[in-house]
Amino acid sequence: MTADDPIRKIVKRNGTIVAYDRERIANAVFKATGSTGHPNRRLADAIALQVEDALLRAGYGPDKLPTVEEIQDSVEETLIEQRLTRIARNYIIYRHERAMARSQKAFSFEVTDNIPYKKIYKVLLWNMAHECDNVEDLNALIAGGGFAELVHASEERYGDEITVAVRQILKRLGTVRIVIVAGPSSSGKTTTLHRIAARLREAGVPVRPLSMDHYFFDLEKHPRDEFGDYDYESPQSLDLELIDRHLGALLAGEAVRTPSYNFKTGRRTLEAKELSVAPDELLLLDSLHGLYESMTRSVAPEQKFRLYVETLGQLRAADGSFMRWADHRLLRRMIRDRDHRNSQPVETIAHWQYVRRSELKYIIPYIHNVDYVLDTALPYELPILKHKLLAYFPQAVERFRDDPRRQDAYVRAKRVLNLLEPLTPVPDDSLVPPTSVFREFIGGSAYA
Repeated sequence: MTADDPIRKIVKRNGTIVAYDRERIANAVFKATGSTGHPNRRLADAIALQVEDALLRAGYGPDKLPTVEEIQDSVEETLIEQRLTRIARNYIIYRHERAMARSQKAFSFEVTDNIPYKKIYKVLLWNMAHECDNVEDLNALIAGGGFAELVHASEERYGDEITVAVRQILKRLGTVRIVIVAGPSSSGKTTTLHRIAARLREAGVPVRPLSMDHYFFDLEKHPRDEFGDYDYESPQSLDLELIDRHLGALLAGEAVRTPSYNFKTGRRTLEAKELSVAPDELLLLDSLHGLYESMTRSVAPEQKFRLYVETLGQLRAADGSFMRWADHRLLRRMIRDRDHRNSQPVETIAHWQYVRRSELKYIIPYIHNVDYVLDTALPYELPILKHKLLAYFPQAVERFRDDPRRQDAYVRAKRVLNLLEPLTPVPDDSLVPPTSVFREFIGGSAYA
């Protein structure tokens, strides 16, 4: 084996073949060094190189692909050979914990499948039919002058999704009293709610929106993360008891006085505005935690229409891997935080692990209870987002690379950077209509 025959591919545990990435080895070793109290990125990089050399000497390469398990075995052997016993011990513990987590995830996957497979299969077929299912084809489409047509087709598809949801709501008129638009951060709940409200009004159905943002506790009562930052993502930051009490009263025909929350001061005013709902009105809720049972416990299940929105995009990166839905939403949130919330995009990347932790615990597990899943991903977003945000990712990679507490941010930033780099940017967003869900994030929305 020579330097001309490097390791380019490996075999995952499920048998699939993916690109080899030495940095993944270095990241795992770096975490193990951090557990000793002395994180050492330079040592981790050196160990990763030694592991690669050991694999090459063992005959692995283009004709003999190493498995993940064989690579991890080589890491353990290399650490022990270098007499790095404490780091080796921590790596072995880390490896065991990862194995246990995979085992638990595999078990829960069999019990509760939170992935809407039929839906994402349809999304993939749509993307393939419109030649935008991978970076290479998307670049070719842009180069060939087909971007405007893709914008139009994507918006039309999203409009069709709204139509299907509204038709299902109309079928249950007389029983349904509350329409809940829920989903993880930056999935496009607000625009989706406005579009649904408009279509219901066109059908002669009166609606009454109710914002859950006004039910936040005062900031000092919010839970905090391990860095001391206030956590807006947890349902415990909302006055769930008051929300539930108000919903029950409204559906019983009573008037309530809702609070008002000031995000600049972090304080709320109780009983700020009177609200009532007529017997023929539908109450519309847009909430991150709309599926969380404690929020609507007093409302009978048959009175709720629960709609779940998510960016179910099916775009393959240059290495063949699919873009993660959460990464798409991260890009949306980065630009909204920068332009509308006075928060730096790199800080949004750092905070994103807490957003994910909350949604994995309090939002995504409830997807099996919903009445309809609506895809808000627009394939044309990524070239525009690259133009607006690419410069922040090298900064994030450099800033978080050697911080053991921010390895989640580092890995995510590197992954998104690798996705965006080969993509052709589109600087002009004038083709995006004001009613687009994308406008919720880049500005210029008709519903602002």
